[in-house]
Amino acid sequence: MKFHLNAGAGNVFTGYGDDYVRLGVVEYRENVVVTPERILTGWCPAGFDALTDEDFAAVAALQPEIVLLGTGARQRFPSPRLTRALAEKRIGLDVMDTPAACRTFNILAAEERKVAVAILLDPTSE
Repeated sequence: MKFHLNAGAGNVFTGYGDDYVRLGVVEYRENVVVTPERILTGWCPAGFDALTDEDFAAVAALQPEIVLLGTGARQRFPSPRLTRALAEKRIGLDVMDTPAACRTFNILAAEERKVAVAILLDPTSE
């Protein structure tokens, strides 16, 4: 799927599939955390079932207002005990499938919100 958004400077998702996301012209085939200014690779390499509280603490350290969690091909909710680092810093969390997380990130980033998206590429989750 291709889509386009007229946005200012910063990271913008320009495509996605079961096993990749594209930011600008670069494809990533690993789990990533993206803010409008940064792309962090190597986040939670073992996928959804291996999420830890440390994974969410790393995202909280970026100090966003809201975190979007893209959980692969379908929406899956992590245990609230894992997301405690976000709640303690009063950072919102919205969980959705990865395509919806990419689209929502683009909208919030275009609005100049302090958003971070954690993308789990989990094509075997269906």
